[in-house]
Amino acid sequence: MSVYKKIGGKAAVEAVVNRFYEIMLADDRVKDFFSNVNMDKQKIHQRDFIVFALGGASEYAGQDMRAAHQHLVDHKGLSDVHFDATFENLVTALRDLNVPEDLIAEAGKIVEGTRKEVLCQ
Repeated sequence: MSVYKKIGGKAAVEAVVNRFYEIMLADDRVKDFFSNVNMDKQKIHQRDFIVFALGGASEYAGQDMRAAHQHLVDHKGLSDVHFDATFENLVTALRDLNVPEDLIAEAGKIVEGTRKEVLCQ
């Protein structure tokens, strides 16, 4: 069974994404990356990616991670520090919504696997 199904499917991912961005927008380490960003669109892209990454959809129509983040690396200095903060905030969102630790660990492995692409390394 996919992590997507294990955490509760669409409704759970929607709740996680909403909580995640509440945390991100309050976090001084990363909130500036979202100035002038349409957050409704951002949440949709994030939700769609998480559904795909956690095994809930067979395809993802958004940009690949490198293309989606290159401008942030080039113009805003996106780095491991920001990736780590984002990872931490996702874990907090998952815990806030009572996702079991073993599922958080599974999701964490998937997210960590995107580090090099997100940071365009």
